[in-house]
Amino acid sequence: MSGTLTTLQNDALATLEGVRDEAGLADWHRDVLGRKGTLSAAMRELGSLDEDARRERGRELNALKQQLEAAFEARQDAIKAAALNERLRAESIDVTLPGREPFVGNLHPLTAMIREVSDVFAHLGFQTVEGPEVELAEYSFDMLNIPKDHPARDVWDTIFIESDNVEITLRPHTSPMQIRTMMQQEPPVRVVVPGRTYRYEAQDATHEWHFHQVEGLAVDRGITMADLKGTLAEFARQMFGAGRKVRFRCDFFPFVEPGVDMSIDCPFCGGRGCRTCKNSGWIELLGAGMVHPNVLSNVGYDPKVYSGWAFGMGVERLVMLKYNVQDIRLFAANDLRFLGQFARARL
Repeated sequence: MSGTLTTLQNDALATLEGVRDEAGLADWHRDVLGRKGTLSAAMRELGSLDEDARRERGRELNALKQQLEAAFEARQDAIKAAALNERLRAESIDVTLPGREPFVGNLHPLTAMIREVSDVFAHLGFQTVEGPEVELAEYSFDMLNIPKDHPARDVWDTIFIESDNVEITLRPHTSPMQIRTMMQQEPPVRVVVPGRTYRYEAQDATHEWHFHQVEGLAVDRGITMADLKGTLAEFARQMFGAGRKVRFRCDFFPFVEPGVDMSIDCPFCGGRGCRTCKNSGWIELLGAGMVHPNVLSNVGYDPKVYSGWAFGMGVERLVMLKYNVQDIRLFAANDLRFLGQFARARL
């Protein structure tokens, strides 16, 4: 091989050895083997040689071309293999690393509280039942001893649904399901009724236009106020601690007679007085009382034979008391920073 071709060969192979990527390969192929490359330029010089010299130089150029093409393909394979190995190294999984903990959801605090309350009363012999949220006014008021001309009916801030023939409401309390339960079975009755309720109220830190209640009902022969007090006192201790004290005071509700409200000693200050309990040492928990004889008569029970008691409490209030939540609107805000705290609180 002539000195010129040897120089071309050495330069091309040395340059090819220094190529490290696909772009460099493309540049080398263009500069050496391309139509305007150095090898093509050498081939174009064959026309100026005589026949014997042209034959010899042509054989040398063809051999050089095959050598350079083979070297190009080998270098191309090496670069692709190196790129693949680098990608595999970068994307490899270290099986010795601990696994990533998946995001695990949790029950909404109101749902969790409803289940907790239902579980406490289940151990006391109560069945959990649920009813419709769109309800007849007959069940929401009339059969609960709140007729249309009763003054107490004006204070419920009820949301009414338009109807031509019957009065329909979004239920303002879960008491209608107590009526439905008594109409479907004979005593004894022991049920708790959780669910969403609705009232036309302005929203603030302690009021919502939709909220949750749990109401309870027990009807049988010989049931007294002592049974009511004992059951609710046990519930308060199960929910807020064995050392909780309870207090009952007279109150008025149209569907019970007599009526009471039950308070517990403040779990935040132990009854000494603080901002949460307004320095009284007590926090009102629920309203309750003996089922009014008119309610028993309305469902076909003989009030001379059967007696019963009922109670109602707000689920949001229970959660606010148990976890010291200051604003009821947080429960419907769908803020995961707020809701996620309750998963940790129940660990």
